[in-house]
Amino acid sequence: MLHATAARVAEATPPRIARKVRGLSDRAIAWVFIAPTIVLLLAVNIFPLIWTIYLSFTNYRANRPNAEVQWVGLQNYQRILTDPEIWQTMQATAHFLAWTLVLQVLIGFALAWLINSRFRGNDLWTTIIVLPMMLSPAVVGNFWTLLYQPQIGIFNHVVSFFTGADPTSFSMIGDVRLAPWSIVIVDTWMWTPFVMLICLAGLRSIPDSIYEAAECDRASKWRQFWTITVPMVLPFLMLAVLFRGIENFKMFDLVVQLTGGGPGSTTELTSINLKREAFEKWRTGFASAYAVILFVTVFGLASIYVKALNRVKSR
Repeated sequence: MLHATAARVAEATPPRIARKVRGLSDRAIAWVFIAPTIVLLLAVNIFPLIWTIYLSFTNYRANRPNAEVQWVGLQNYQRILTDPEIWQTMQATAHFLAWTLVLQVLIGFALAWLINSRFRGNDLWTTIIVLPMMLSPAVVGNFWTLLYQPQIGIFNHVVSFFTGADPTSFSMIGDVRLAPWSIVIVDTWMWTPFVMLICLAGLRSIPDSIYEAAECDRASKWRQFWTITVPMVLPFLMLAVLFRGIENFKMFDLVVQLTGGGPGSTTELTSINLKREAFEKWRTGFASAYAVILFVTVFGLASIYVKALNRVKSR
């Protein structure tokens, strides 16, 4: 049937087009099929980026489409870099980013190490550990909001059990000091399994023959860990840090559902602050410059990090 369909298509093709198609190389035919997708990707990704860069040099407001758009040059960028509120959101983002990466890498690697030992019930525990990352961030945010409630939440009672503190004496999402840690705990709970899976892939990619050779040389387990396991898993760990770092830098939905950026602006990350500038204050030009600065920051740090990752992989 396939040959019959191809024959009918060939018969219906005009002779002039058929001669041109027969003269195309395999590379040209491949480009014919790929070109529509490339055009679509450019329209979806490149054009909005160029438009955002243009708007960042203007005073454009999306809620005033008929107002005159004025060219303000670097004024938006200067205001952003000298705004203390924006630097405060940067500090909140850095706190969230640093602690989530540290905790997820340490706990994820430890879980991967335990699961790689292939104990009884290994598959069951792996499935249970991976469940949090399969949930929607909005669902996780609402779920942990209930857990953090001082009167009915389980979290405060667990802390009270280990510390003896009154469960109603503190509020994780209502206290200025504890709110930043509340989002760190939830993100670590949700995305540590992702880091664990990447580390587990790295551990299982190490040939057993290397450990056997080390045992023949009478290397201790501790020495094998630091000279074999860590160096060979390090590229996987760095890859996990790269993925989670980029995702956490633009974290939005989980924090909005959990704390809404509060109390005050304690947990207001850059993504939340950018959304408020663009869609609550309607300073579109200012928000565009804000987005460009964040893009350049993430892209620059990621590029430097990828170079370091390639150096580690080439050792």
